[in-house]
Amino acid sequence: MSLLAVEQLDVRHGLLQAVRGVSFEIARGETVALVGANGAGKTTLLRAIAGAHPVTAGRVLFNGAEVTQAPSYQRVGHGIALVPEGRRLFARMSVEENLMLARAAGRAGAWTLDAVMEAFPNLRARRHARAGTLSGGEQQATAIGRALMTNPELLMLDEVSLGLSPLVVERVYASLQMLLTSGTTIILVEQDLTRALRVAGRVLCMLEGKIVLEGKAADLTREQVTEAYFGLGRAGREAIAP
Repeated sequence: MSLLAVEQLDVRHGLLQAVRGVSFEIARGETVALVGANGAGKTTLLRAIAGAHPVTAGRVLFNGAEVTQAPSYQRVGHGIALVPEGRRLFARMSVEENLMLARAAGRAGAWTLDAVMEAFPNLRARRHARAGTLSGGEQQATAIGRALMTNPELLMLDEVSLGLSPLVVERVYASLQMLLTSGTTIILVEQDLTRALRVAGRVLCMLEGKIVLEGKAADLTREQVTEAYFGLGRAGREAIAP
């Protein structure tokens, strides 16, 4: 049985249909890269899975149970965590306070404050600093740590490297490496296709709200993913056909 199953999901922003008939499954322990151009529907899809955006049609199943209509706090309790684009930390609260607030909303498990500090050692000296005073890399580490404090079975990371310098991105991914190799189930939205193909076991590419390419990362070339990403080639033509 898959950990996550999405069935014919439709999601709207008013009159705009941002996600159109999306279906896929993710097995426990997989790392899946969700790629696509800006506006493809990636963030909306993750928010719908997390319960942060209402679904128009379709179903979301987690561990075999339907959670389509469950509010986001209940999905956190089931083991679904989202690191949102833009981090969305409580700027006036300290790093430790941001982390402990998430701990109160989550489940019991191995991820404690000490475990997060070990995974992201750059936060140790900043644990009592206000989140609004942190660097971009420190804020991203805090946002990831906050999600981990809920002890999720599924961790969704939206645009991990967005707005960060190459050096900081390398540091963030070095800290994430333990997660990527530990059997944690991850959906990763990443603008860097080379990095996404390197760290993920499977790739889902979205175009105009639909999944237009799906496959094992090892079986896909960068050219195939790029064609689907921009709506070129057979995959893209089928996606935009009336």
